[in-house]
Amino acid sequence: MDSVLIAAGSEKARQALADLTKLCGLSAQSFAGCGNDARRLLVENDYDLVLINTPLPDEFGSDLAVAVCEGFGSAILLVKADIADEICEKVECSGVLVIEKPVNRHMFFQSIRMAGVQQSRMNGLQRENKKLKDKIEEIRTVDRAKCLLIQFESMTETEAHRYIEKQAMDHRVSRRQIAQDILCEYEKT
Repeated sequence: MDSVLIAAGSEKARQALADLTKLCGLSAQSFAGCGNDARRLLVENDYDLVLINTPLPDEFGSDLAVAVCEGFGSAILLVKADIADEICEKVECSGVLVIEKPVNRHMFFQSIRMAGVQQSRMNGLQRENKKLKDKIEEIRTVDRAKCLLIQFESMTETEAHRYIEKQAMDHRVSRRQIAQDILCEYEKT
């Protein structure tokens, strides 16, 4: 993990969390004084971790933490000990980590490590998801090109498939590129 967004209502809390994150080896930090500022920064930048010291001046912070995790990020919510269990029940299913205040340094470091593992796993899933989406898009493009070859060149599905494969090998490009060229050629007519 490299970048951290610290959302806390007071300068003192922001500085205390900044000091703790530096001890964990996280030096790239941004700060937000309220939920709206944090949301604006999240739109403008990518953060590996968002630390939220509750309550924030304009909201409690749990909705912000859930939004971060639903957007494939990692969030740690710092809440008073007397309401920690209640908040935990609300946000755990979204992947938000909850730490009781006052903060135990060992628990904080452990939570940072867990958030890092969670973020690494999420990044791997996102890469895999992107590969699968690209593969599906390639299959769709090739299938559309095959349909055009069948329609305009009176090929069978097998012949259209072989034609695209052979063109891709002969020109040393992907099947997707050949399919896109076919789409451009025949969709004009």
